[in-house]
Amino acid sequence: MSKIATIIATYSRRMRIRLESNIEVEARIKGKKIKAVCGDVVTTEPIKGEKDWLITEIMERRNALTRPNKSGQTEVLAANLDAVIIVTSVSPIPDWYIVDRYICAAEILGIQPIIVFNKTDLLDENIKIDELLEYKRLGFSVVNFSVKSKKGSKKLLSFISEKCNIVVGQSGVGKSSIINKLLYSSEQRVGGISKSGEGRHTTVNSVMKSLKSGGYLIDSPGVRDYMPALATPAEAQRGYREISEFSQFCRFSNCLHLREPKCAVKKAVEENLIDYRRYESYKRVVNLTSKFSQKKY
Repeated sequence: MSKIATIIATYSRRMRIRLESNIEVEARIKGKKIKAVCGDVVTTEPIKGEKDWLITEIMERRNALTRPNKSGQTEVLAANLDAVIIVTSVSPIPDWYIVDRYICAAEILGIQPIIVFNKTDLLDENIKIDELLEYKRLGFSVVNFSVKSKKGSKKLLSFISEKCNIVVGQSGVGKSSIINKLLYSSEQRVGGISKSGEGRHTTVNSVMKSLKSGGYLIDSPGVRDYMPALATPAEAQRGYREISEFSQFCRFSNCLHLREPKCAVKKAVEENLIDYRRYESYKRVVNLTSKFSQKKY
């Protein structure tokens, strides 16, 4: 008899699933067409004479965090999310363009982006980060965090409790340490910074963990880059709320805010009503989406 379950860990074609009874079992996928990810709700059934269960179908996804692969095809990273916890830190040097792209993905999905600035114990408290100030000005949730000084845990938990959250960011920013702190455990292996200054990859597969305060955390592998898989370049403006706000005043309804005449967005950038770096970030997403779209065909 088929039962409903949630994918809580992925190991290539093998999965760990949580049944509605909260029992966790190992499972494998029926056929090659099913591509399940952490957060997916699936139908499953026991395999006679084996400990494994068989995943037979993926239920309709509420949403999915995606990225384009090298061929320009869409790759799903996780499904059925309520929030994206975007971790950056004092070290390695933050790549704010990656932060923007995760925010863009969350905005388009209609879920909450939460920016966590980690390792604040390494930073003079009097120093203000311009990018963090801009995110706050735009209305995004920003949490200054330090595992050593125990700063930020309560604030972050207030945003993520009773939700399904994925933790993303560059390698080495301390995602696993933050997850350990929130879980009050040390289950996730913690890595350091490589000699090159780039973070080491410590999470091979996506894993979903339960929060004691309610809700879930999905730990994802660290990245050196990220790009949301968008249907068209025009979709990018939905991921930049300030671009979307001023776009309604453009002369042309299909304005991409690049070289078009009488563009309200470009005028807002010139008048410092839109942050120049954020505008450059938007343009990069538009141009990259165009390139990936060309690879599909």
